[in-house]
Amino acid sequence: MATRQTSSNGKPKSPRVQVVLPEDLCNRLAALASLESRTVSNMAKVLIQQGIQRYEQQNVAPLHQSYPQNTEVFRSALEAQQPKRLQGAPRRLRLHRP
Repeated sequence: MATRQTSSNGKPKSPRVQVVLPEDLCNRLAALASLESRTVSNMAKVLIQQGIQRYEQQNVAPLHQSYPQNTEVFRSALEAQQPKRLQGAPRRLRLHRP
């Protein structure tokens, strides 16, 4: 799972992911980054983006496009349900004030 940190001014930073690479692959990544005058991290980001785009083009639909549909189906199903009264609900609520 990606971790998100906050900067010193309180704004959230981009999520971070830790990946373990074989030494040969790490050296090849560093060489590519050097050729394109990028940091190793930025080069990895670019290559991951390209790989995901290629994967989505070869397979059905992009993963991020299916979420709104699923959300709408779920929302419609919830709205179609009849409201139910809670059984055994308290007759009077007491507010606890410290």
